[in-house]
Amino acid sequence: MEEKVIDIRIPDKERDDDGQRTARLVFKLNHTMPGTDEYNAVLHELFQDNIGEGSMVTAPLTLVLACPVKIGKGVMVMSNCLMMSAGGITIDDDAMIAANAQLITNNHDPYDRPLLLCKPIHICRGAWIGAGSTILPGITVGEYAIVGAASVVTKDVPPYAVVVGNPAKVVKYLDKEKFEK
Repeated sequence: MEEKVIDIRIPDKERDDDGQRTARLVFKLNHTMPGTDEYNAVLHELFQDNIGEGSMVTAPLTLVLACPVKIGKGVMVMSNCLMMSAGGITIDDDAMIAANAQLITNNHDPYDRPLLLCKPIHICRGAWIGAGSTILPGITVGEYAIVGAASVVTKDVPPYAVVVGNPAKVVKYLDKEKFEK
C-alpha cells in the first residue's frame, strides 16, 4: 500500500479546484430534498463517473475531495458519513456503510504537521461497515466482512471476518458458502 505525502503548504491547483468543487456540491447535496431527480443529479455531478448504478449516498455527507472516491454498483452509504479521501477510497459493489461511519485516508506527520500522510482505503464487495465505525488509513476490509458498530479498524480485515472493538479484532468468520456470488 503506497503512501502519498501531501504538503498542504504547497499550493496544488488541481487539488484545490477539486476541494472547492466538492465543497460546493456537498453543500448542495446536503440541502436538496432526498429521493428527487435533483438530488440524484447532484450526487452524480459530485462523483461524476465514479459512482455505480443503483448506489445511494444519503445526506448529510462530509467529503473533502470527490475525485479520489470510487463507488461501485449497489452501494449504500448512510447519513453522516465522513470521507477524508486524499489517499483514495474505493467502495466495491454491494458494500454497505452505516450511519456516522468515518473513512479516514490521511493523517498528519507527527513532527511536521502540515504534511498529510495518505494511504488508500478499500472496502471490498459486500462488506458492511457498522454505525459509528472508523476505518483508518491504508485499510482493506475484505469481501463480505462485517465491521461492528463503533469499531476502530487499525488492521486489514480478512474476507468474511466479523471484527469488533477498539482496536477491532476478529471475533468470528462467516460461512462463505451462504453468500451468493
